[in-house]
Amino acid sequence: MNVENTKAQMRKGVLEYCILLILSKNDAYASDIINHLKEARMIVVEGTLYPLLTRLKNAELLSYRWEESTQGPPRKYYELTDKGKSFLQELDTSWSELTSAVGQINQRN
Repeated sequence: MNVENTKAQMRKGVLEYCILLILSKNDAYASDIINHLKEARMIVVEGTLYPLLTRLKNAELLSYRWEESTQGPPRKYYELTDKGKSFLQELDTSWSELTSAVGQINQRN
């Protein structure tokens, strides 16, 4: 078994949660989101991010707006919807429960 594959699957499993957390702080465009993820060492490429943002938008967890940019073409800024905020609260609870359970198992070893 390849440890890199397992690590990639772990990151993939929390990626949606991380994106929602980023957007809960501020509206952002895709490059901002990628930079936040890279700073946190959750490396993601645009080819991974855009389909995920589309899926979150189609689930009505995100919306977007276009804003003019002084540095080129207009930018699409993503923001959490009310449904997205509620969904994030549920994920926060689940994340706390999961990390607590893993921590408890880890302490036993």
